[in-house]
Amino acid sequence: MDNIRIKNIKNNFKKIYNRNCTLLYQAPGRVNLIGEHTDYNGGFVLPVAIDRCIAVAAKPNNENILRLHSLDFNNTVSCKLNNIKYDINNGWANYPLAVAKVLQEKGFKIKGADLVFEGNIPQGSGLSSSAAIEVVSCITFASISGLRISKKELPVLCQKAENDFIGVKCGIMDQFVITNAKKNSALFLDCRNLKYQHIPFNNKNISIVIANTKLKRKLVNSAYNERRKQCEEGVKILKYFFKNIKMLRDITTSQFEKYKFNLPSIIRNRCEHVVYENERVINALRLLKKNKINEFGILMNESHESLKNLYEVSCKELDALVYTAQKVEGVLGSRMTGAGFGGCTVTLVKNKYIDKVIKTMTKEYQSKFGIKPEFYISQTENGAGKI
Repeated sequence: MDNIRIKNIKNNFKKIYNRNCTLLYQAPGRVNLIGEHTDYNGGFVLPVAIDRCIAVAAKPNNENILRLHSLDFNNTVSCKLNNIKYDINNGWANYPLAVAKVLQEKGFKIKGADLVFEGNIPQGSGLSSSAAIEVVSCITFASISGLRISKKELPVLCQKAENDFIGVKCGIMDQFVITNAKKNSALFLDCRNLKYQHIPFNNKNISIVIANTKLKRKLVNSAYNERRKQCEEGVKILKYFFKNIKMLRDITTSQFEKYKFNLPSIIRNRCEHVVYENERVINALRLLKKNKINEFGILMNESHESLKNLYEVSCKELDALVYTAQKVEGVLGSRMTGAGFGGCTVTLVKNKYIDKVIKTMTKEYQSKFGIKPEFYISQTENGAGKI
């Protein structure tokens, strides 16, 4: 986070609350290289934290009240700690309030505080601005209140906040990588037991190019929850053949092929994506360790096809960006990233071709949809922490 943003959030805190902040924290966004819609199925993911973040300036207020101000939305929400409830009118503020509520339900005593939020993670882009708000809020509340929360427990608490309070049945990936990421590394995570590895991802000849469709996503939460329910239904049916399975991650591709036609077609497609996507992540991990980045890119392309045709979470805008990118010289792989139905694509590009790739993608996208996509050439970053 640059000095201009730091100065801005400090000055605004003083302007809003008429006193200086004492704490500054940040939590990055994330982009998932491969392993989509696998986390809530107990599977494997391979994301990185990116160099865009949500920042918080804070100070205790000794009033048993949380005052939350967003510079991006230009509004303030206040709430007594003993009366936290979901309110659709609170919008963005429901995320930090959800975290405060869950902390209290888990027996943590948190203190009142004044907070100012500021960020440069695009809203609704699939780069996890909501998870970043949750994580940075949790770290801030813990610091203000003198709580000790481990880096393994913190993302679980934030996930619970989004599941139970916000009503989105998300997996653990976003909160976990935002908390535990390491610069110049991808994070390989087993979403069932939360064991993870930092895998070197610092090829100086290649960049991560993120393209934002600028599409306003509709019904993404309901469609997301529906996909999760369909996967759970698939597990119930597959239990007739594999009594010990608990999640789709317990099924191998060969086992799935043997019994997949016992599943209704839509359920079969959803499960097929997850089972094969888990295999792709394991293969991607192996390739990344050997620095076989060209082959890694091929797996990204395969992942997009599966998300489009089997999981049905892509859209014509995402497809246009992905397929245009895949045809341009210097592109190793491209796919949609995040929940889908809009948001962003992630593309691995050889540095000397970045300008050509962005120019070609922009021209094709504008000609089809009349919208200019946004591009972020991203570096990998460390996880959440003090500024």
